[in-house]
Parts: sequence; structure tokens; C-alpha cells
Amino acid sequence: MNGRIVLPPKVALVLGGGGLKGFAHIGVLKAFEERGIRPTVFAGTSIGSLIAAAYAGGKTVAELEAYAMDVRKNDLFRIDHIAMVTKRMLSPALYLAKPLEAIVQDLVPAGTFRALGRRLLVNTVDLENASQVVYGMPGLEDVEIWRAVYASCALPGFFPPAVIDGRTCADGGISDNVPALAASHGMDAVIAVDVGSTNLARARRIKEKGFAAIYMRAAQIMMKSLQSQQLAHWHGPPLLLVRPAVWQYGWFSFAHVRRMIDLGYEAAVDALDRAGASLMLGGIWPRRMVDVRVDRERCTGCGLCVTLAPRHMTMDQDRKAEVLVSPVEWSRADGDFVHQCPTEAIQVRSLEGEIPRQTMEMPVLEE
Repeated sequence: MNGRIVLPPKVALVLGGGGLKGFAHIGVLKAFEERGIRPTVFAGTSIGSLIAAAYAGGKTVAELEAYAMDVRKNDLFRIDHIAMVTKRMLSPALYLAKPLEAIVQDLVPAGTFRALGRRLLVNTVDLENASQVVYGMPGLEDVEIWRAVYASCALPGFFPPAVIDGRTCADGGISDNVPALAASHGMDAVIAVDVGSTNLARARRIKEKGFAAIYMRAAQIMMKSLQSQQLAHWHGPPLLLVRPAVWQYGWFSFAHVRRMIDLGYEAAVDALDRAGASLMLGGIWPRRMVDVRVDRERCTGCGLCVTLAPRHMTMDQDRKAEVLVSPVEWSRADGDFVHQCPTEAIQVRSLEGEIPRQTMEMPVLEE
């Protein structure tokens, strides 16, 4: 369903976490501005909360872009050598909090959520209570915005958690990397931008890259699983899912900032063009027709695809996987089971020009 997007009155914009891949959010905002899209609510996790708070607080796309292009690794990552020596295993994190705090304070507005004048939601996790805490919601508005944003960016093990009104809070991506459902209450539609939790590039020689790389890979896989489950059972208002093609870039890579911003812009334009009037309806958009097939020679009959996607797959009389219906209309949230096949026997081909993510050879993570 192509054509200029038609939006209902109340729209939430949700920006997901993904480390420096979140610079793609800046390109997304640029595309939205060109279309005259003005969200009612801004929400985010981790770098998504940083960009959302900065933009809601008055930073322009040009200012955010200039900041992203200028920031360097040493501006953010400084090892806490003293704590590592004196506290050893009791050190709260690998990196110092101050550099991240400085970046957050440079970008986000001063004051509390209540004083901001527009609705902003920042997703965090209370580590002690094992609960999601979304600052900006009723009862959680009298908190300084920068403190909540720092907490949302404080990936456990990398940056120390923040103590906010007695709560020990850290990166909200632990439980909900793209908090679309949390932002959907009272909204007519949701636009969710996922830069780091669903599509993952292949990471070669991961066991040779040290503890931090292995930990981050495990965290990404966990986030991917949680996000896929939320989208598979989406019961909120109509959702426009934007996924910039930044899978092959590392979460902490400073080498491709310009490209990531451009990819965010391209993904947003594509999603908006394809959505048309669909956000006046239900479900997840945009959608496209795809042809799903099984390579019988590769299929071992393990049955995992049937377990994960019983609405799409079954086993034939020879104990080979078989597609129930094809062609089928899929959104970007569909088809996660394709990559779970241990022999890559399931193949997906777009019938509308663009090759979906599931059909491509899995890109290799940039070193």
C-alpha cells in the first residue's frame, strides 16, 4: 500500500537502543520533519532515549548531526583504572560515568519531565527490584531528565548504574529495547525505530575477542529475542516499524557515523512511502508480499521452524519442513523463525522489488 502516509491525531515516536548505531535515529528525525510529522509523545531506550530527549528538548536535527559527527571514542569510553585496581571484581563498571554524564548533560534539557512541556518517556530497569521503570509516566515525572537518560544509557558492566530516588537503574534494553508498548497507552498509532535489537550480523571469531565482546553479543541476542516476542504478539495500536540497515556496524563503532545517519533517513522514507494510510488500520506496517520456500535437500527435519511458527510451517509425510501458505503478506516483524533454521533451508523472496532482510546472506559484523 504505497502513497503518502496518513497519520491519526495522537502518535508516539519510540527510538530503540543500539549503541552508536542509534545515530541512525537522527536521519529518521530528518525524514519525519520533511513530512511534517510531529509526534505527541517521544520515548526511547539507551541512545534512543538520548536522541528523543534532546529532540523533545529543542535540539535541531542539524545540531544533533553535528554533535554525532564530532564525538570521538575518548569522549565516551574512559576505563576506570582506579576502581579496577582497588575494587577489582567489585568495580561497578569498566568505564567511568563522568564522560557519559557530560554527553547527556550537553544534549538533553535541564529540569524535570514535568517541566519539559511535552511528554517524554525514558525507559530504564530497576536492577534491585528487577522491574521496568519508565520515567516521565505519571508518578515518575519529578525527576531530572538527564539522570534518567544517563541511567537508560548505562549498559550494565560498561557504565555504573544510577541511583534515582532510591532506585538503582540501568539500561532499559535489558527488558525492552524498543519500548513501543509502554509508549502506546492513549495513542492512536506508534512509530517504532529499531536499530539494534532484532536483526544481527554474523560475528566471526567471537570467542577470540574477549569478555566485553562476548558479553555484548549475548546481550544483543537476549534483546533480539525479547523484541521479537513483543512484536509477534503486538496488541497495541497500529505500529509503523522502521529498521535502518545498520546491522553490520558495531555498537561502539565511530567509523560510520555519516553512513548510519543516511541509512536512518533512507529507512524512514521507505517506511513512510510504503505505509500509505495503513496507520489508520491495525497491526504492524509496512507490509509486503513474499514467497517462502524450503530447500528440501538442506532440511534435516529438526522441526524447529514448526515449533516457532506453527501458523506458517508444518512437516510433510517425509518429515521435511513445508510452508503452509505462500505467497504471504509479511511486516518487518514477521519471519524471525527463518534465521533460526540450523541449515538455512528456508528461503524468502520479495514479490515487490526489495529483497527482505531474511533473504540476504547474513552480513558480517564490521571489525
